[in-house]
Amino acid sequence: MTVGIVALALIGAAPPGDAPPPGGGAPRAAMAEPVHLDTRAIARQRFGNDAPWYQDRIPYFESADPRIDAVYYYRWSIYRAHQRDLGDKGYVTTEFADDVGWQREPYASLNDASGFHIAEGRWLNDRRFADDYINFMYEGGNDRHFTDYMADSVWGRYLVDGDKAAVERHLQVMRHIYGLWEDHYDWSKGLYWVEPLLDATEYTVSSIDASGGKDGFTGGEAFRPSINSYMVANAQAIAKIAGLAGDAALSAEFTSKAKDLRARMVEDLWNPKLGHFTDRFKVDNAYVHYWDLIRARELVGYLPWTFDLAPDSASYAQAWSHLLDPASLGGEAGMRTVEPGYEYYMRQYRYEGTARECQWNGPVWPYQTTQVLMGMANLLDHYTDHGPVTRSAFMRLLRQYTQLHYQGDRLDLEEDYDPATGKPIVGLARSHHYFHSGYNDLILSDVVGLRARADDVLEINPLLPDAGDPQALAWFHAERIPYHGHEIAVTWDADGTHYHAGAGLRVSVDGAVVARRETLGRITVPLARKADGPIARPIDHAVQLVRGDYPKASASSGAEAENLHDAIDGRLWFYPELPNGWTSEPGKGAQWYALDFGKEVALDSVELAFFDNGGQIRAPGRVVIQVWRDGGWSDAGQARALPNGVTRIALAGGVRTGKLRAVMTPAGGKAVRLVELKALSGG
Repeated sequence: MTVGIVALALIGAAPPGDAPPPGGGAPRAAMAEPVHLDTRAIARQRFGNDAPWYQDRIPYFESADPRIDAVYYYRWSIYRAHQRDLGDKGYVTTEFADDVGWQREPYASLNDASGFHIAEGRWLNDRRFADDYINFMYEGGNDRHFTDYMADSVWGRYLVDGDKAAVERHLQVMRHIYGLWEDHYDWSKGLYWVEPLLDATEYTVSSIDASGGKDGFTGGEAFRPSINSYMVANAQAIAKIAGLAGDAALSAEFTSKAKDLRARMVEDLWNPKLGHFTDRFKVDNAYVHYWDLIRARELVGYLPWTFDLAPDSASYAQAWSHLLDPASLGGEAGMRTVEPGYEYYMRQYRYEGTARECQWNGPVWPYQTTQVLMGMANLLDHYTDHGPVTRSAFMRLLRQYTQLHYQGDRLDLEEDYDPATGKPIVGLARSHHYFHSGYNDLILSDVVGLRARADDVLEINPLLPDAGDPQALAWFHAERIPYHGHEIAVTWDADGTHYHAGAGLRVSVDGAVVARRETLGRITVPLARKADGPIARPIDHAVQLVRGDYPKASASSGAEAENLHDAIDGRLWFYPELPNGWTSEPGKGAQWYALDFGKEVALDSVELAFFDNGGQIRAPGRVVIQVWRDGGWSDAGQARALPNGVTRIALAGGVRTGKLRAVMTPAGGKAVRLVELKALSGG
């Protein structure tokens, strides 16, 4: 047993009696009482009328830093807003809340953010969203529009939920997609190359310099630390999944691929002059030459640590000094994507009208900030040599990232930011509540410290500095964390005065404290897996993926095609910055919104989400659901409409119908906005 840890109980055994703990203090039985949060009240406080969606799904977290807490719950609202219901195809997670021109049609999916989406979603107690998304991506949804590390993230999901069948299901497709990337493999160098735009990072050093400083949106193909780290991580994941599935030959093949690629990356992409991992050019033209190293440090150089690929030595760990240096990558308000000494640092090349467009020549990106914090956490958790990185530095940068979520007192994460001011750069309508980054995975994996593993062990190691450090957290508590079929809670109380249940770190499993220690540090306890129950999958028959196809909508007013479509597009959120849904004309009497399914469907319930801003758009007082029977409309259920939440109306005994409509009475002649209508079966 690790010194300083008291194992209170093996899972399923009774806790020890009233013997005092080491060092005196309260009797051990008193120390073993778990902390419980009022999760229902927290959900109501954080999410208002939409609380029922979150109540039994999310893990709960609170700490001595209210801004971290606020962003934690805001990030769950981002996750919820980016779940797009595709009907019988299940859910996908989107990167942009609304449509963009480069998404995969008609689903609005993009593969580049899949690693973040799965890493966040793996911590939900409802496994459907991550499961549906993975199934979609491996059943034709991953078009390699961008680079990704999806196989690695699917393995990461398995480390949390332990669902062996789910992680093995797509093994052969993972292998196939990996092989397709040979079209970006240089056999003479044993490395992968990519155009930065295909890496979702336009206007990098390699693309700008390859244009002679004139552009950089396209071009600049290079051997990058990103794609090579992703491909090593994906190969390692495929090897592990193959081993789990009993395919020793496939496991050995991909273990070898990963080992060889990692060796080439470390050898050839380490830039000794800059003391950093950097690109090498694949381009050979008047401005740059094949195989030359680029001339400036970029944030992408930390990705080998994100995937545990960098050697554990002082010479490599010193690369982190550049992140902590205000003259290099350490911007005042966030991590710069390239250091300011670069000739074209923060030069703006691209605009949409007068608005500045996305670039990677200096701006802060939550996307790469997340990846770097992941690498920093790995360095602190299990590397021997941390270089200049400390837990205090990790928390300082996490708080800096936390601050980027705030626009004054309002929470709204956008695409990229000025590293000097922390203000959003792009400011385009598409950028509000952007989901190409992670946050809650950092909180649960690194602040709470649940380090997910493949074996039957629960490991907790919060990466917090000791009390007295300006970046310390005096206390935190997290509960309802799903892990290997169990429910985990972790409590830290530096001096015992906040929770009044004893000082130190405590870990609970399924409501019973199983281990504690008086100081911050690592706790490991055996934890046998339990099988999770089946995933509930009600189907929404009201989704219109292709405009003009069935189901077709009509309405009493506001009957423009796009307005009608928006209430059955599978998207649901209540952000005022992002109008979504069918909006009726104001000043009218009773309003209705109707669907023609084009065939008869069996339905169990209807869900309606109404936006209400307290002004010109108000939720109706009551909504009546009618179905088409015998040539006319017949009432099938009704309820009082819930503003900024979901109104569910059960259809007693179920119905079969080809048409359905919602009849609403506007409040005081105001407009009604129906964010989404769902017509469900199997719920």
